[in-house]
Amino acid sequence: MTAERSFQTRRALILSGAAAGLALAQKKSDEAEEEVSPTEDLMREHGLLNRVLLLYDDGLRKLDAKKEADPGVLSDGAGIIRNFIESYHEKLEEDYLFPRFEKAGKLTQLVRVLRQQHEAGRRLTGEIQRLATAEAMRDAAERAKLAESLRMFIRMYRPHEAREDTVLFPALHQLISRNEWDSLGEDFEKREHQLFGKEGFEGMVEKVAGLEKTAGIYDLAQFTPIFPIVKTR
Repeated sequence: MTAERSFQTRRALILSGAAAGLALAQKKSDEAEEEVSPTEDLMREHGLLNRVLLLYDDGLRKLDAKKEADPGVLSDGAGIIRNFIESYHEKLEEDYLFPRFEKAGKLTQLVRVLRQQHEAGRRLTGEIQRLATAEAMRDAAERAKLAESLRMFIRMYRPHEAREDTVLFPALHQLISRNEWDSLGEDFEKREHQLFGKEGFEGMVEKVAGLEKTAGIYDLAQFTPIFPIVKTR
């Protein structure tokens, strides 16, 4: 092999190795960007919950104004609360977060109230599912019960999730190591896909968006206040 050919061969190997190294680094970078921390996971699920609360808000306004409210929207919204929020999201908190705070003796009063509110929420969801039918909503007394259940659910869960996002979740860092933190994120993702398939959270977002379109509240621009134009001299 001539010196020139040997040089070209070594150069090709170096370039090939560099390209492979760059590809591996890019892959690791992409994987790191895709990772969602445990608390970020829980907080974005609170965003999903808030969108269902907007559906409840809309249904409640219609019921209070004696206007037509779609029972299917409320029933399906309650189904998402039951299956995704209560049976999955809240179970993560109850199985992985609350016991750690209780064992450490930290925020125990807050955790006690959060547990009680989970139980109250499940009872209210059962009532909403029972009452969100075309037949029940034709009865004035049942409509009133449905409206009150929606009102109580909304009133409880807005402060509930706000307290978790601003107090409980930030304090979790103080209780677990970095390795536990990473493991917790993996456990959350594994359970999510076991229960809801590959789509997981994203699939639930699509379902909620469909309900918003049916209810007529999907267009975000409708919530923007319109201020009168003030002419200046």
